[in-house]
Amino acid sequence: MIAYYSWSGNTEKIAEVIQKSTSGVLFEIEPITAYPKSYNATVEQAKQEIRENFLPKLKSTISAMEYDIIFIGSPNWWSTIAPPVSSFLSNNNFSEKTVIPFFSHGGGGIAQLETDTAKLCEGSAIFKPFVAYDNGGSSLELEVNVWLKSLNI
Repeated sequence: MIAYYSWSGNTEKIAEVIQKSTSGVLFEIEPITAYPKSYNATVEQAKQEIRENFLPKLKSTISAMEYDIIFIGSPNWWSTIAPPVSSFLSNNNFSEKTVIPFFSHGGGGIAQLETDTAKLCEGSAIFKPFVAYDNGGSSLELEVNVWLKSLNI
């Protein structure tokens, strides 16, 4: 399964490349109340949610229990995973699963995304994440496939 949240489409692009290469089930994590279309309004709302450890309710859910390997995608929002991804991870049991994170960022790099994902996936095997700046550019598909091959899954 490839579960992801994407506000701008960058993380979605990575998820689609992973899905194309693995034929996994694609699941978009969506909050019931969408974030504002305005970047600045989204920044303010997300900063507040992260400070308060707010977990937004999601439009739909999918059980991780049916999958052995779960790719989890999130943008870097102020050095951590986006609140909808935190909600998804908090609402599933990942023990004895293989969790493979992937992230997009606008300059903040991986920051605490890997460790914050691992905290919410207790008892799982966390694999090396894929990290892309912005939308990954023209070499995204090649880079994702090299990364996937390196995982030996």
